[in-house]
Amino acid sequence: MAIGSFISSRNFGSFIGSGKICDRDRAISRLRGEQSGIPVAQNVAGSMLYQKLCSQMANCLISGYTHCHLRKEHPLSLGCNEKSRRIYLRQSVRCECHLSSEHSLGSWFQPSTVDRIGTRNWKFVQNKHARVKRFRAFYKSEEYDITEAKVDSLNSPEGPSEVVLLEGNVQETSPWWEQFPKRWVIVLLCFVAFLLCNMDRVNMSIAILPMSQEFNWNSATVGLIQSSFFWGYLLTQIVGGIWADKIGGKLVLGFGVVWWSLATVLTPIAARIGLPFLLTMRALMGIGEGVAMPAMNNMLSKWIPVSERSRSLALVYSGMYLGSVAGLAVSPILIHKFGWPSVFYSFGSLGSIWFAFWLKKAYSSPKEDPELRAEEKNFILGGNMSKEPVSVIPWKSILSKAPVWALIISHFCHNWGTFILLTWMPTYYNQVLKFNLTESGLLCVLPWLTMALFANLGGWIADTLVSKGLSITAVRKIMQSIGFLGPAFFLTQLSNVRTPAMAVLCMACSQGSDAFSQSGLYSNHQDIGPRYAGVLLGLSNTAGVLAGVFGTAATGYILQRGTWDDVFKVAVVLYIIGTLVWNLFATGEKVLD
Repeated sequence: MAIGSFISSRNFGSFIGSGKICDRDRAISRLRGEQSGIPVAQNVAGSMLYQKLCSQMANCLISGYTHCHLRKEHPLSLGCNEKSRRIYLRQSVRCECHLSSEHSLGSWFQPSTVDRIGTRNWKFVQNKHARVKRFRAFYKSEEYDITEAKVDSLNSPEGPSEVVLLEGNVQETSPWWEQFPKRWVIVLLCFVAFLLCNMDRVNMSIAILPMSQEFNWNSATVGLIQSSFFWGYLLTQIVGGIWADKIGGKLVLGFGVVWWSLATVLTPIAARIGLPFLLTMRALMGIGEGVAMPAMNNMLSKWIPVSERSRSLALVYSGMYLGSVAGLAVSPILIHKFGWPSVFYSFGSLGSIWFAFWLKKAYSSPKEDPELRAEEKNFILGGNMSKEPVSVIPWKSILSKAPVWALIISHFCHNWGTFILLTWMPTYYNQVLKFNLTESGLLCVLPWLTMALFANLGGWIADTLVSKGLSITAVRKIMQSIGFLGPAFFLTQLSNVRTPAMAVLCMACSQGSDAFSQSGLYSNHQDIGPRYAGVLLGLSNTAGVLAGVFGTAATGYILQRGTWDDVFKVAVVLYIIGTLVWNLFATGEKVLD
């Protein structure tokens, strides 16, 4: 580009290449232009260096004696003194380069007169205190097309480091996936884990219909099978939270995914052996999934600052909803083509793929990640209070706080209605709305897809309200009130609808408003006790699991003696109780240190 600059502007006195110099592993400065380039010397660590100067000159070359000075004040500054200003083609060139880091040597070259083609004569003034190292490079030019000129690399004797100077504004570039914020990589991995979690959970809701026909199960037996998952799920909620808070969420969540994936693959074998084996396998699957939520909550409490808390949790929990969408949509197709066992084999095998990425990319906290950029680490640690691992769980202090009990009771009330819809919705569509198996699975997708959309919408709304100055307490109460009263209203309308389309619409609206809970009670564990986020979620979700166990089993018995309206009335009453408790006792302030 230096030659091109001489030819186009005819000012050979000074050439400046603007831009940032990016430190690399080789001590080389390379100037790249549109047509050709001249390798120039590099000033490193304030010492005086000189390198071999080689270049393949193209088409137009200058015959003369050239002095080059690299100034430290600017990324690149060349001063040149011509002894002959005539341009020749294919002439040999003799260059002498003076290199120094001394700032005082900037006065070596001073312009005097301007000739008729616009170039300047430069006076050479050497500082008497300067110590100059010189070298001379002699080379012959050959005829090349200037557009194809190449610049030879300069090998540094001092070690492998490289400085590359590009035309224009130069920035250190890397692939987009390396620039993507690492905290959101963790969020996305948790999102996929929860997607697999619900895919493996809801596949039984579809497969139970052909399985009950094959094994002659009645409604009570179906309810028992559905609830057996929660036996194991209940056992590992608090334990999973303690493990995550003490040893880190990476190991705990990784263990959970591998465990439940293996149990999913073994479910068809257990079903053919006998009902007790199937119940045991579903309970074992629940053990694996039971640690997922506490471990995830522990990790996000360390990785996500409060300004991004609602939207990150909403995205992760929307993975559960989209997992229900995928499971309910794909399961009928697999059952129709390959039989009901294919659902468990295919879904369970996906966990191994996720686990490989998890081992490579995930860390329990930002402090453990060696690849985390400094600016992102400062942002995370600056917006998040607690990062130290927990050694002792203060159970007495935790259980004495009213906001903790508000979480526990509200979680129970919320999950009663949610798990009923999760496990019994396909049966409701099949028995009440008279949809076939495929239609039941596909129509179940709509409410869960609505939940995924509204969960993320609620997360963005909550974080926006917090950023606008509204208190976290007010935001959590608003969001959770929508999450309780919305489903209660739409479930009461189901007894009045007369068409299947309106029933599906009511279900979708009920689930959509329920999703605002992700920015309410599900975000509150990290608000009131960030150091014990895993334990707190384990406590409240234990109550939620009990609601799933009792609610799912009770629904089977209610349907033997009553109607679906009775099922929905119980859920509505619990939603209202949850609303009152939450608004009276919940808070968004930290109550546990």
